[in-house]
Order: sequence, then structure tokens, then C-alpha cells
Amino acid sequence: MLEALSTPFMQRAIVAGVLVALLASYYGVFVVQRGMSFMGDGLAHAAFGGVALALLLGSEHYLFVALPFTVAVAVGIHFVQQRTRISGDTAIGIFFATSMALGIIFLALKKTYTADAFSILFGDILAIQTGDLILASAAVVASLGTLPLWGRWAYATFDRELAQADRLRVERDDYILAVFLAITVVVAVKIVGVVLIAALLVIPPATARLIAPTFIKMTFVSMLLGFVSIVIGMIGAWHFDVPPGPAIILVQSTMFFFTALSTRR
Repeated sequence: MLEALSTPFMQRAIVAGVLVALLASYYGVFVVQRGMSFMGDGLAHAAFGGVALALLLGSEHYLFVALPFTVAVAVGIHFVQQRTRISGDTAIGIFFATSMALGIIFLALKKTYTADAFSILFGDILAIQTGDLILASAAVVASLGTLPLWGRWAYATFDRELAQADRLRVERDDYILAVFLAITVVVAVKIVGVVLIAALLVIPPATARLIAPTFIKMTFVSMLLGFVSIVIGMIGAWHFDVPPGPAIILVQSTMFFFTALSTRR
């Protein structure tokens, strides 16, 4: 274990992975508790389209293209859900399919479909650079600014109608949550890829929900599980010489199934 932790690229990979896991686990509790697990997957695939567009345009700073693209999708999903008779899952499915189709077309036009698609889907956490760490750290700092909103988000999560009756600006808060979810996903896609960020948004919070008696405890347990899964998954990937992304997901899945079998309703 010490050998793995002594190499600079592993240190950067673990730090970046932990930062992303903390962000995803923090916002993921709202995704899971609100029954919006498909939302995390939808935004992850929206980011696929955004990053593919950045590659097509030859942008060195993918964030300037992928972030507006993904935020627009997040806001669009919420708008369609709130303003039409279309259900949330249906709206997410429409944007999910559209974003993936656009991403594939963008990569096909760039003529490097296979290599770039693999990179976006699974990330390259072992190739993390200092700039990626700074970006992930900036996202964490920005998320600290949402702490005053946590109580309102939690209130609306459990009783939206009562929160509206108390004159909380629930719809505005929902848009803010959607934007920060989009930011988290875009930052994470560069580091861990579409597949892993979708898992990070759902599996640790779902596991925490099985064992935490309150929502605040569920949030902390989710973040702890995200942290532990990154460290164990990265070290396991090093020792068994397997890709780190799938290794992390398997660690999270093992935690979930063990917890599910060990707890009773």
C-alpha cells in the first residue's frame, strides 16, 4: 500500500478522486432521496456531449464548452419537468438520448471516435495533472457556498408542498441544485469519466440511506463511503493491475450489497 501511495501520479489520482467523490456524494443524497437517480446518469451523458463538442472545436479548455452545455441540459430538464405535463424521468430520458447522440456525432466529425469516446466514458484518473486538482478544489470551494441552502434543499426534498407553503423559493433552489450538479459532473468527467461519476452520484448515497437514521447523517455517511471507495478502489487497482474506475465501482457495489443484506426494513 505504501508503495502505491508513494508515487506522485497515484497521490494526484487519489486526491482528485476523493475531491470528486466528496462532491458527488454530497449532492447525490438529494438525487437519491428525491428519486432522481436517473438525473445523475442523464447529466453524466450530457457532459459526454459537452466534452465531445469541446474536442470537435479543438478547445484546450473543455470546461468553457462542456460546462455551459451541461448546465443548459440540467436547466432544460428541470424546466420541462416543472412547466409541462412530461414526467421527470421522461424529460431526463429525452435529454439523455439527445446529448449522447450529439456527442457521438461530434466525435464522428472529429474522426477520432474510439479513443476519445473511451477517454470520456471511463476517464483517465491516473493521468491527473495539477490543473485538474485545482479545478476539482475550486468546485469543492464553490460548493461550500451552498451550505446555507442545504437546509432548504433538505426541507423541499421531504415535503415540497410544505416548503412552498412556508414561502421558500423552492423552484429557484431547485435550479441552483441542478446547476451545481452539472458543475460537479463536468469537473468529474475529465477526471473519472461518465460511468464512474454516474455511480458516485448514486451508490454511496443509496448505501448511506440504508444505514443512516437522519438525512444529515445520511449526507455524512455518503461522503465517508465515497472517500473510502476511492482509496480502496485505487489501491486495489494498483495491486491487481486493473483499471481504477471499474475497481472503484465494484468496491461501492460491494459496500451496497453487503449493507443491503445486513440491514432489515
